[in-house]
Amino acid sequence: MSDNGSETGAFLAGFVIGGLVGAAVALIMAPQSGEESRRLVREKAYELRDRAEDAAEDTRKRVEMAAEDARKRAEDAADRGRKTFEEQRDRLKDAVEEGKKAATRKRVELMGGDSGTEDPAGA
Repeated sequence: MSDNGSETGAFLAGFVIGGLVGAAVALIMAPQSGEESRRLVREKAYELRDRAEDAAEDTRKRVEMAAEDARKRAEDAADRGRKTFEEQRDRLKDAVEEGKKAATRKRVELMGGDSGTEDPAGA
């Protein structure tokens, strides 16, 4: 995204500088009065200002859209991470419970008891 912003900034700078150079060359080459030249400079300046404002507004909108897209992607990634964490936690909890049951069964078996008659928690 920084490359895109850099390219846009370079384009805008080149656009404004090119417009100013073009206006200056046109004024120097045109055979008109000073009043007419000032009017043309003023008109061109307003035109360039309007174009620059339009380009800046367009860039601002694109940056806002990119930021919103990035925010949505981050939220989606966080949701996926949370879901994965919860699934793994549940799997681990189940595995621990199964391990406890297996250990209790083994303990009862080693003590020579009947797994159906002895209290596994009391062993």
